[in-house]
Amino acid sequence: MAPGVTAEKKTEDEQSSKNNVIHLSNPHLEKMKDDILYHFALGTGTHDFPALFGDVKHGMGIPSIAIMLHELVKLLYHSKCSNVTIIRIGTSGGIGLEPGSVVITRQSVDATFKPQFEQVILGKTVIRSTDLDDQLAKELMQCSEEINQFNTVIGNTMCTLDFYEGQARLDGAICSYAEEEKLQYLKAAYDAGVRNIEMESSVFAAICNLSGVKAAVVCVTLLNRLEGDQISSSHDVLVEYQQRPQKLVGHFIKKRLGKV
Repeated sequence: MAPGVTAEKKTEDEQSSKNNVIHLSNPHLEKMKDDILYHFALGTGTHDFPALFGDVKHGMGIPSIAIMLHELVKLLYHSKCSNVTIIRIGTSGGIGLEPGSVVITRQSVDATFKPQFEQVILGKTVIRSTDLDDQLAKELMQCSEEINQFNTVIGNTMCTLDFYEGQARLDGAICSYAEEEKLQYLKAAYDAGVRNIEMESSVFAAICNLSGVKAAVVCVTLLNRLEGDQISSSHDVLVEYQQRPQKLVGHFIKKRLGKV
């Protein structure tokens, strides 16, 4: 035993480490001889996961596609990663915010403003929580205040299954409602705490919750949906907007690593 380290202290550290490891909500995986992550072209029988990925401490912003998330979580588990933080970065439509504002998601809500992800499994509807880590959101907000380069808010993010009617747009091939109805709906969303709309956050939050992973969503708004449906900013301006979540999360990572 190292000098100055008591048995009690070592036990506490081991327990803390155990509590922070990735856990899977699928008992069947333990019975498998090899686990193949098909879309990553990796497998536990052909690759040394701990050697390849065991030192990974920060995730990257990823599109919240269920297939990727299932395999990413398994990759982290097989690599024996612990204390993992995953942050999704991307673009979105804002509600009541000037274009270029960055939204750190408090909760991902569905199109009825409920904080849940609904999925049909074995013919039955399963509802899962879409809460995100509150402390992580506050830490990211503090980072934005430190770099002080753009407007940033913490708010709810509405996750939809469709880009057009599901987001109350008037510019799709099909539209069965009037402009006034659209505005009433978006104002109701704003009153419910929604500050932006995208299409990935709910399943991202749900799977991260089930897997014991701290997670956050950071998206820039490309337009204010209360003022229209079409993006009017120039290409150069949009490129700069898209760099804002990267700058914020980059500062966060540097701060975590003691580089700031």
